[in-house]
Amino acid sequence: MTSVLYDAQGPRAKQRNILYTVLFVLVAAAVVWWVYDGLASKNQLDWIKWKPFFTSSQPWETFIWPGLQNTLKAAFFALIIALPLGALFGIGRLSDHRWMRAPSGVVVEFFRAIPVLILMIIANAVYSEYTNISTDARPLYAVVTGLVLYNASVLAEIVRAGILTLPRGQTDAAKAIGMRKGQTMVFVLLPQAVTAMLPAIVSQLVVIVKDTALGGAVMTFPELLASVRPMAANYGANTIACFTIIAVIYIALNFTLTSFASWLERRLRQRKKSTGAVVATGPAGELETAGAPSLETVDRTTS
Repeated sequence: MTSVLYDAQGPRAKQRNILYTVLFVLVAAAVVWWVYDGLASKNQLDWIKWKPFFTSSQPWETFIWPGLQNTLKAAFFALIIALPLGALFGIGRLSDHRWMRAPSGVVVEFFRAIPVLILMIIANAVYSEYTNISTDARPLYAVVTGLVLYNASVLAEIVRAGILTLPRGQTDAAKAIGMRKGQTMVFVLLPQAVTAMLPAIVSQLVVIVKDTALGGAVMTFPELLASVRPMAANYGANTIACFTIIAVIYIALNFTLTSFASWLERRLRQRKKSTGAVVATGPAGELETAGAPSLETVDRTTS
């Protein structure tokens, strides 16, 4: 028996697949046991190392919550600045004018090619040399600047790709009713492209949240991941427990963002499907379109 995508497995193929499955399960179990035994031998799984996170609010109030606030603050500022910049440069790359298209392309390709960590380090050096920003606030400025420069260039490509995926007929229809290119972009293309771009935009937001950890690793920015070191020092070298709790928080945060984006995308698609003409039956049995004048109204206005 065959399928459209593959041929049905024979007896020998089924036996091989069962053998491969058993081997994979055994290898996976061996790896899990090796990791567990290594952690247990170094007392990293002892309850005393995990106890502070479940019996006391001190590690949450002193270390985790301030770090999470700084992470969310840096990600928020980076997003609200990078989104409009990305849209601006993405639209600029689609311009018919070379004086706008060429600089936009150079900026996008330049900052997209540089690692975000290097951008943060350069921004920190620039702020230290040429501004009066305090030493305490400088890491936040540097992290946000690096995230904005890199992610705006990535978002520009997302915007450009989202607009290019729309059918050519959308632009032709807008031109047919006399809309200028700017009006077509703002009122016709961008609203339709938002739904297609939303998953990619949220994926980039997840990247922004995780990349804030680079500031803590290099420039002593007190973000969420940077709270592991002082926590581990204060609670008996429970490094594995601290990293595990922080990883769970990152997973929960990013899962929340992804779930919200999926919900918002469904709402936008449902709204687009629900908009349109509603056909109803008139008093004389004729079909009338909601929002459109009836035939009798047209006859009275033309007579």
